[in-house]
Amino acid sequence: MKYLRHISFLKAVLQHSLTAFGGPQVAMALMQYRFVEKRRDLTAQELVEYSAFCQLLPGASSTQTIVLVGFKRGGVVLALLTLLVWMLPAVCIMTCLALLVSYFSWSGEIKALSLLQPMSIGFIISAALLLFQKSVNSIITRWIFVITAIITFIGFNTPWTIPTIIILAGVVTNFSDKRIPTDGTAPKSIQWRALVLFVLLFIAAGFLSERATKQNWESRKLFNLFENNYRFGSMVFGGGDVLIPIMYEQFVTRPASKRIQENKRDVVKIDRANFLTGTGLVRAVPGPIFSISSYMGAMALKDKSMSTQLYGALVASLGIFLPSFLIVLFFFPIWQYLKKYAIFYRSLEGVYAAIVGIMIGASLYLIKDIAVDLKSATAVSVSMYVVIFFLSTYLLYKQKLAPQWIAFSCIVIGLLMSGWF
Repeated sequence: MKYLRHISFLKAVLQHSLTAFGGPQVAMALMQYRFVEKRRDLTAQELVEYSAFCQLLPGASSTQTIVLVGFKRGGVVLALLTLLVWMLPAVCIMTCLALLVSYFSWSGEIKALSLLQPMSIGFIISAALLLFQKSVNSIITRWIFVITAIITFIGFNTPWTIPTIIILAGVVTNFSDKRIPTDGTAPKSIQWRALVLFVLLFIAAGFLSERATKQNWESRKLFNLFENNYRFGSMVFGGGDVLIPIMYEQFVTRPASKRIQENKRDVVKIDRANFLTGTGLVRAVPGPIFSISSYMGAMALKDKSMSTQLYGALVASLGIFLPSFLIVLFFFPIWQYLKKYAIFYRSLEGVYAAIVGIMIGASLYLIKDIAVDLKSATAVSVSMYVVIFFLSTYLLYKQKLAPQWIAFSCIVIGLLMSGWF
């Protein structure tokens, strides 16, 4: 019964999962609006700290950040419920899209959703403006902000760029004489069970996957899918933009290699066209980009029955999200404990400024990408992108309009422009 008081929080998580278009930077922006300003589940400084901490870990950073919000409110159980509510909408949508592509050769008319791109960037800018006021308030933090934004823009596609920036920014401000407050929240206890479960699952997944392949089990590809995705979720730094190329190598390039062909191993493989379709569709779906694993899990078994494809999507989803959940639950209490020492606490000032710079740098990079795509577009389309960008920023930052209504409006306008109505 004690968890009934968290229903409103889980409802907010569901709303967040249905409006978080555009990856972790947008998710961060919407968390600032929904969980800091509107609900006050945590402070702006706590959210920035959580986000920065999760950027240093392997796995889905946006997923880990929202899990920490649930962990702060209600411990491990609420953290798990938060994970399920956050991931389920995207997982279900991507699974259904995989079935559509499999059975109807439908590649998805994602042009109608193209206005979500400038809207997403507007959301990031809105959150960055709010955080700038609270986190960038000295000469050193202003320099960190500017340099971080430039480096992020230049090296956005490099997986180690963001973790490296965060660490260096923390080192720079560690030379200050900032005092440690004595009224902070007591650190959570270390979740040793999370670490044990993570390691056991990693070992078991590898063992069973190899055994299933060698002994040619009928369900071997389900074991292979879980192992592949669990390994990805345990080792990928840099989010979905790094995950997708790694998946491409595993599911498209590797099965076509000479060694695999000579050994005649029946490995998990996905057609290149279907893979690329999935990478396009996941950008138009709200929620974590890691939900692409659901699409790949179903698509890898497209020659099987629909029920087997559903199992594939489920197994792949569990494999990709479980490591993020277990890793963040284990390491976060350790991070809280380390904050008691001045060397770590003082570093947070630089970390906060770096996060704002990262958001601006990421926004500029995304604007550059959109500008390249719009080179052959009509003047009307370009104008509409510009209007949506500025309007989304204004409505969220100044008017505090709920993001789901902004997203819904952009979808309707996109459908009208595409001639759907």
